[in-house]
Amino acid sequence: MALLVGSVLVDTLLSHGRLDELTNMRIPNPNGPEIRAYVARPSAPGPHPTVIMIHEFWGLKPEILGKADALAQEGYIVVAPDLFRGITTSWIPRAIFNVISNPPAQVDGDLDAVYRWAASQPDVQADRIALMGFCFGGGTSIRYAVTNPSVAATVVFYGTPVTDPERLKGLGGPVLGIFGGADASIPIGIVNAFQDGLKAAGVLHQITVYDSQPHAFVEAIRRGGAPGQAWDEFVYFLEQTLKRASNGSSLPGYVRRIALDCVVPGKPEDALHVVNHLHAWLPNR
Repeated sequence: MALLVGSVLVDTLLSHGRLDELTNMRIPNPNGPEIRAYVARPSAPGPHPTVIMIHEFWGLKPEILGKADALAQEGYIVVAPDLFRGITTSWIPRAIFNVISNPPAQVDGDLDAVYRWAASQPDVQADRIALMGFCFGGGTSIRYAVTNPSVAATVVFYGTPVTDPERLKGLGGPVLGIFGGADASIPIGIVNAFQDGLKAAGVLHQITVYDSQPHAFVEAIRRGGAPGQAWDEFVYFLEQTLKRASNGSSLPGYVRRIALDCVVPGKPEDALHVVNHLHAWLPNR
C-alpha cells in the first residue's frame, strides 16, 4: 500500500508540467481555480457551432487534442477542458484516483463554467453547443446535460449513462450513444436501460452498439473499421443537430414522439431524418 501511495504521489508531481504542453486557454471559474483547456478552431471565420469534448479517466491527453483538431476541420469550435485540475496520467491506479478525488459536484461545477465561457465567446453560436465525451467523459456529458436544457446535443462514447426517465426529461436536445458490444465496463443491459429511459422521456436519440468492440474502442479514428465508423456516425449526428436549422427540440411533443416511433432498429440515422422532414413540412401546413 505504501508503494502504491508513493507511486501515485510521484505520478502527480510528474503530471503538473504536462498540461503546459496540452492547453492553450485559461477559463475563469467561479467555482474554483481557473480551468485549463485546449481550444481548436476552424480556419473559416465564425460564429461556429461548438462542441465541449470531455476526456477519459486518464485526464486531458494528446489523443483528445487530436480528436479536437479533427473535429475542428469539420467546422466546429472544440473546447477540451481539463476537469481533473492539473492531473493527467497513463497509469490506471492514478486514473482511478483521478475520478475518486474529483467528485461529480466539483466536475459539474467546472463544466458549467466551461459551458458559460463558451457561450459568451463571439465566434461561438451560443444556442448550438453540444457536449460529448469518452468513458469518464461520456458519463459526465450526460450527467451534466440533464441539468442544463440549453445543451443542444449530447454524445456518450461508452460512458456510464443516466437511465432514469425523470432525469432524462431535463435534456434540451437529442442524444447519441455509442457503445461496444464486448464492453465489460458498460454491459448491454445498461445500454438498453439508457435507450428505454430516453424513449420514456421523449428524447430524440440514436443508440448504436458496435458488435465485438471492447471499451474505449474509438482511438485511432482514421484507421477505418469500427472506430472510423463510430467517428463518422458522430460527425453525421453533429451535422444533423448543430448545422441544421433546427435540432428538433422546438417541435411539438407529439411530433417528437412520432419521430421516436418511426425509428427502424439498425438504422439510427432515421430519427433525425424524420425530424428534419417533419420540421420542413409542418410550417407549410
